[in-house]
This record gives sequence, C-alpha cells and structure tokens, in this order.
Amino acid sequence: MKKILQYLFEHKTLPRTEAREVMLGIAEGRYNEAELAAFITVFLMRTITIDELQGFRDGLLSLALPVNLSAYAPIDIVGTGGDGKNTFNISTLACLVVAGAGVKVAKHGNYGASSISGASNVMESLGYRFRNDPQQLERELATTGFTFLHAPLFHPALKAVAGIRRHLGFRTFFNMLGPLVNPAQPAYQLIGVYSPELLRIYTYLLQQQDTPFTLIHGLDGYDEVSLTNDTKVITQAGEQVLSAFELGKRTVQPADISGGATVAEAARIFRKILDGEGTWAQNAVVLANAALSLHGRGGYSSYDDAYGAAVESLESGRARQVLTQLIRLQ
Repeated sequence: MKKILQYLFEHKTLPRTEAREVMLGIAEGRYNEAELAAFITVFLMRTITIDELQGFRDGLLSLALPVNLSAYAPIDIVGTGGDGKNTFNISTLACLVVAGAGVKVAKHGNYGASSISGASNVMESLGYRFRNDPQQLERELATTGFTFLHAPLFHPALKAVAGIRRHLGFRTFFNMLGPLVNPAQPAYQLIGVYSPELLRIYTYLLQQQDTPFTLIHGLDGYDEVSLTNDTKVITQAGEQVLSAFELGKRTVQPADISGGATVAEAARIFRKILDGEGTWAQNAVVLANAALSLHGRGGYSSYDDAYGAAVESLESGRARQVLTQLIRLQ
C-alpha cells in the first residue's frame, strides 16, 4: 500500500486493473487501518475517475456472494448517501410502496456512515434479521414481494472498511459503489446521486449495461427526489429536469423531510408513514420516488398512473403489509 499511496500522492490515478487489485487487497485484509484511512482520504481530495470506480466495482463484484433472484426480475431503489441532508429513509419506504404495488424489490443497503440512519439501521430496528442465505432471501421475495441484502454480508471489502467509514463519519468513494454492486443484479434500478459530477460518471457506467435504469439528482444536492427543488432525471432515453409539482404535486421544505437525531427516531418516522400517519410532505416525497421507479420500470402508460398506483399501495395499507409479513418470516 505504501507504493500505491506514494503514486497517488503524486497526483496520478489508478488504472482499472490496479484499482481492482487494491479492492481485492482490502477484502483480504492486506492493509492496516491507517493505510486504509489514507487511501480513502485521497479520494476526498479529488474526483474519482471512471477507471478507478470501475476497477473498485470489479473487485467487489468478483468476491461478492452471488444471489440469483433473476426469476423475479426484482428492482432496487437506492441512493449513494453522502448528501449530508439527513432525510428520513425515503428510498427504503419507496421500496415497500413499490412492493405493495405488486413489483418485486431486492433492496441493497448498509448502515449509515455519514447519516444518522441508513437503510440497514432502520430495517434492523424494525425487527429484520440480516441474512445471506439465498433460499431465505428468495422465500422473502416470493412471499412478500420484498427482500433486503445487507451489503457487508455479501461484500468482504465493505465489511473490512465498515469501522473506518463509521469513524470517519463522512462520505467516501464507498458511497459511490453501493448502488453499483447489488449482488442480486436487479432488472431495473432507480439510483440517486448527490452531485452533478457523480451523475456524469454514473450515466457513463450505466449506459454500458443492458438493464434499464433511472438516475436522479436533486438540483439542491439531494440523492433522491426531495421535492425541495427541481430534479434532474436521466434514463437510456435521455435526460430532463422535472419540477417538484410534476413529480409530487407540491413543493416541500427541507425540515419537512428530516430523518431525526437518532436511529430510534428515524424508525418511528418510518413506521408512522407506513401506518398512514405521515405528514403530507413526508408522504409526497415517498410517493414521488416510488412512482418514478414504477414508471421507469414500465407497465404504466403515464407517470400519473404510476403515481396513482403508489398512492393506492400506501393508503390501502398494502405497503405496510409487506413489512408486516416480512418481519413474521424472521
């Protein structure tokens, strides 16, 4: 690692193959915590290159525990995190709404490293037990329409750096990798990113693959549809900027979508929204992200039809029932 760090300190970038080897070394425990912290810090000082991100992804995927859920053509709704906005768990709630609308969801998530409550934090606090048994995950997906893949159980490198990321407490290039390495390889993804530069990188990477995708970036820095401002939306068909009114019928304030100060508080907000007791602003944000996912996946003639399906899923209690059934299977 010393040679690699010296190379990077000279303002050089890693070729894709070398980036892959570094990721393999992280997974195998070749480097100590000080070396890893220094390595991570390099990518806080400059923009990661496409080759570097591809190489890191190659390394993670080559070691990942495979999960074949292709028969269900599941989708995922995921953000990179790291936007510093501390919203409630919007994408995870949107996943449950989508599952309640009849679409299979294989959610990939982790503990929050730069936020109060990541997807894994809230799922764990609600009583979900993390597993990497493919049969159990398939059973959950077939029975409830939803399953959850806790990233460190599938990616040795992510487990190796979990403590360092937690202690650092701010976003790293691992935030960028999370949405790219869902071991279930979903048939469709809605991915939120926190910066225009990352949006450019993701657009290039995702256009190289066959599966459909929707990329979103809140123009005021959110990695999801926040309804606090316009949202840039990119698919294989092109890009557009959509207003809060187009996506959610209203504009909300940042304080309206706060995630609270503790994991317990985040879980209470989560449960309240699922129980039909969320504020109009909280509901609108969840519905917008769910609707954009449903529409992007296909099967709806218009965005408004997809939005209606999301409303029905949440208001009928079907989204809540997905979580109830899931917890019963634990």
